Amino acid sequence: MNRILTIAAVSALSLLVREPARAQGQQPPTPAQSMRRQFAGVNNHVLEMAEDFPETKYNFKPTAEVRSFAEVLVHVMSGNAFGARAGKSKDINWKDWSELDAKAFKSKAEIVAALKKSIDDANATLKATPDDRFKETLEPWLSIVEHAAEHYGQLVVYYRVNGMVPPASRPKK
Repeated sequence: MNRILTIAAVSALSLLVREPARAQGQQPPTPAQSMRRQFAGVNNHVLEMAEDFPETKYNFKPTAEVRSFAEVLVHVMSGNAFGARAGKSKDINWKDWSELDAKAFKSKAEIVAALKKSIDDANATLKATPDDRFKETLEPWLSIVEHAAEHYGQLVVYYRVNGMVPPASRPKK
């Protein structure tokens, strides 16, 4: 059921992207172009938050049972690292993937640098993926984008609980 809702949401987003293009006489984006844009968009938001959030609050948890801000970022990195590998091979699956250890990162600067690298590595794999593959399947990229988007929403809550406005919600100058 979750997969059906995800496919419906991506289809709806795809229509929103395609309709303005049709109205302007442009070709709608291909599935590969849409997936690359979605990956870049959500990861740019997460990266912007990683750079913006105060280092003194990187260990913040709204409750004891959830990940800290830093741990969420490392978890998103794990998804990106999975994409960089799984996008090259069909023999890898998430259940067999080892999560990156948040304790291995000692500072905000280390986490931001590692997040950037995870985005760059996944982007390289995504860009190297032949467009025709996206006509067969959107995996693993659909799951990776969905994963990052879920945690982006979680990080928005961390901002709000701390009385802060997330970068994407701030007025544009």
